[in-house]
Amino acid sequence: MLSFLAGLGLGLSLIVAIGAQNVFILRQGIRREHVFAVVVICALSDAVLIVVGVAGLGYLLESMPWLVDVARWFGAAFLLGYGLLAARRAWRGAGEALRVSNSDRADAAESSRLIPVIFTVLALTWLNPHVYLDTVLMLGSIAATHGEERWLFAAGAVVASIVWFVALGYGARHLGRWLNTPRAWRMLDGIIAVIMILIAVSLVVPVFAGG
Repeated sequence: MLSFLAGLGLGLSLIVAIGAQNVFILRQGIRREHVFAVVVICALSDAVLIVVGVAGLGYLLESMPWLVDVARWFGAAFLLGYGLLAARRAWRGAGEALRVSNSDRADAAESSRLIPVIFTVLALTWLNPHVYLDTVLMLGSIAATHGEERWLFAAGAVVASIVWFVALGYGARHLGRWLNTPRAWRMLDGIIAVIMILIAVSLVVPVFAGG
């Protein structure tokens, strides 16, 4: 039980932070578009990475650090592109406003495309080297210290991810009342653009600092 609680606590401490993935989930939650799909993909991805880390892949990444570097550069490029698109939306405006009526929710669900959302959340998850460092290397190595109870530790970390993603995705809906104008959406896109670009820069800065 202590191992489970340790995994739960560490998992929450790692995942509850402002990041590209969390920002995207927040935006989808506020828009009420494909929240269930986004939450499921993020939770399953974290579960897979945690299990892989506990199973020992962390040692493989330690011996082959170039795998993290590949994810670092691809992730930075993707985040930069996503951030620039958000900046373009913030600058030009999309003329959209969030409506909270049942009919408008249905229209939004029907008009938005699921496939681009899936590809975006997969890229934000799997092309982020921090994900591998946190879930595979850190959680995997710490879980190893729990010996035979390492899978209880992993279960706690998985539960932490599920709880966080569900809370973020569906809790974001309560922000809808403050985001019912095009101007509010432009401000949100501006914030998203800044966060995405800063994260992209932060991914590659260590490469140049170390060189």
